[in-house]
Amino acid sequence: MIKLKKKSISSENKKSPSSLTPWERVMICRRSERPRSIDYIKNLCSEFVEIFGDRLFGDDHAIVSGLGLIGGQKFVIVAQEKGCETESRLYRNFGMPHPEGYRKALRVMKLAEKFHLPVLSLLDTPGAYPGLTAEERGQGSAIALNLFEMARLSTPMIVVLIGEGCSGGALGMGVGDVIGMLEHAYYSVISPEGCASILWQDSSKNQTAAKALKMHAEDLLAFGVIDKIIKEPQGGADQDPKATFENVKQFILEERERLSEISLSKLLEDRYQKFRKLGVFSTNSRS
Repeated sequence: MIKLKKKSISSENKKSPSSLTPWERVMICRRSERPRSIDYIKNLCSEFVEIFGDRLFGDDHAIVSGLGLIGGQKFVIVAQEKGCETESRLYRNFGMPHPEGYRKALRVMKLAEKFHLPVLSLLDTPGAYPGLTAEERGQGSAIALNLFEMARLSTPMIVVLIGEGCSGGALGMGVGDVIGMLEHAYYSVISPEGCASILWQDSSKNQTAAKALKMHAEDLLAFGVIDKIIKEPQGGADQDPKATFENVKQFILEERERLSEISLSKLLEDRYQKFRKLGVFSTNSRS
């Protein structure tokens, strides 16, 4: 099985993004070697001071937050972290945040607003934790509150999708003035497997679901869900992490400079209109 997997990855690496199937791109996005949020923080930030806890329940290890210096510019960073090997994945709960994770992120974003610092949000999650403990502690309300507060947070907000972006788990940290997305990341209301299970009662139809969901960068750019596609090296970010970090850094610094020139009132209005206009609605009336 290991040899087959290596052969498959080698084949994918030789293809251009346009020749890859949606499912092949999902597989690239889910590789264990793909850089995680912590890798971006370590390689983008010359300094980083982590902030822990939501001051209500505890610290959620699936969310990393703190103050960072990128290219000499100050940022408040909130990031979803999945881990890379068994031990770290268990510690990070496979990147599935509990309510306290979203509350920690909001607490840190409120600090950004107070001290007039831009927010950088890195998204990479298979979804918010769906277990009983999360429901008992208010998972739905925690995500809803983040959406409400992020929509009116009085400071520039930059969002980067670096891997998986599934459902409200990603959206709970994904409201921003500008949204960039790595070429092989995906952003969807549900995973392909989950979609296939619901629509066809057959999770093996994941490839069909991946195609139907239109969840990759070029589709989402056309829909207006994201604002820019960030280039990955051929074969995916794990093939040349350094080049990927540089591309992400360039995007972040360029957008920070652009957003800093916009008045706060216009920034908030543009953010509201950005999300208000998502989706196309039509009404068919019969005479």
